[in-house]
Amino acid sequence: MGQQKTGILDGIILEAETRLTLRELCDACAVTTGYIAELVDEGVLEPSGIEKSHWCFTGYSLHRVRTAKRLQRDLDINLAGVALALELLDEVRQLRARMNRITESRHD
Repeated sequence: MGQQKTGILDGIILEAETRLTLRELCDACAVTTGYIAELVDEGVLEPSGIEKSHWCFTGYSLHRVRTAKRLQRDLDINLAGVALALELLDEVRQLRARMNRITESRHD
């Protein structure tokens, strides 16, 4: 009999309540503060705090930055295109969740 390999997924689940400083978000995503500022300007991220030095981000922002980087790398699109793609992905996610709720309510 052959040996069976098992994989372990190692990661951190970040809740919406998780707060990251600008520096923590940059470090976690390996990006510059300038890149984050551009994402804020495009409406991709919405930090709390008025001044850049006091910006805080949710755990969801971490996901959005990583997705934005992947879209730019894989599809070679600019930040305006990234913002549109993320908006459309959000709509698809919301529609799927709505469809799941409808489907589940019909089975009850």
